[in-house]
Amino acid sequence: MSFGQIVIGPPGSGKSTYCHGCVQFFNAIGRHAQVVNMDPANDRVPYPCAVDIRDFITLEEIMEEQQLGPNGGLMYALESVEKSVDLFVLQVKSLVKDENAYVVFDCPGQVELFTHHSALFKIFKRLERELDLRMCVVNLIDSVYVTSPSQYISILLLALRSMLMLDLPHINVISKIDMLKSYGPLPMRLDYYTEAQELEYLQPFVEQESSSVLGKRYSRLTETIGELVADFNLVSFEVLCVDDKKSMIALQSVIDKANGYIFGASEVGGDTVWAEASRQGTALVSEDVQERWIDNKELYDKQDQLLREKQLQEQKFNDKEIDVDEDSEWQNALKDWEEKNGAKSAK
Repeated sequence: MSFGQIVIGPPGSGKSTYCHGCVQFFNAIGRHAQVVNMDPANDRVPYPCAVDIRDFITLEEIMEEQQLGPNGGLMYALESVEKSVDLFVLQVKSLVKDENAYVVFDCPGQVELFTHHSALFKIFKRLERELDLRMCVVNLIDSVYVTSPSQYISILLLALRSMLMLDLPHINVISKIDMLKSYGPLPMRLDYYTEAQELEYLQPFVEQESSSVLGKRYSRLTETIGELVADFNLVSFEVLCVDDKKSMIALQSVIDKANGYIFGASEVGGDTVWAEASRQGTALVSEDVQERWIDNKELYDKQDQLLREKQLQEQKFNDKEIDVDEDSEWQNALKDWEEKNGAKSAK
């Protein structure tokens, strides 16, 4: 039995950056993960690529041969892979031959590929069926869309449509959460957007976005879409900052439950400590998302910086058998900062 993630999302949502972060994170906890590039247009992946769909077909070739644009060429390329999928399946099979293999699929950003086009769905169903590959979808949404009430409603509908189309366990994620505060104030608390309930409270803000006749019609349409999403009661969001270790731990804990890794992986895997901590719920002390990323973001960032500095000092003094807790210079700096900012000790 093998496990994996299918990373989707609109262009610019941070899919390739997240996949790169997964490689680094999994290497740190001892989980041997491989990344598969599913985008025929992506010729500059930041991560080591185990299987690249561009070895089978490229967007440039399709556009030239079929006289198609980027979107049409991408759909044609994936249709071609789906029709002759055997070789691709063999390539992925070579990655999952070991027990507890873990594969991350980096998908293209064209939303039609996971909202109404069936090529990706058929490819992943084939992999799931033939390779006994237990997967879940990780749908990344740029946090900038949260700042506009109408755009937020639209991404809810997009997420719901993706969930229905791909027919797999689905984790929706607001990515680049560390950038959200710089976009301006939100009309609601951040946890309101992550829970995606009682959407009628957003309607006055939607109406304020446009006062024209056409804008009012769009406002009524947005209200109806919000009611539809709320009626299904299936959409909610996690938050992600790829550079934040706690954020990655929290998200991977949710994903491990969704794809069954936490329940199905045997203890011979390299990340036994991580799996055991996740089972016991000790992988992360939960933080309020509003407090962490909006209200006191600078304080938490400073705490994280001090913790990293402390870890570096611990590593530095470890060989000399010096107790870092007795290092007066660092302790005095930490004390001064706590007194200045009124924060709790980073320890």
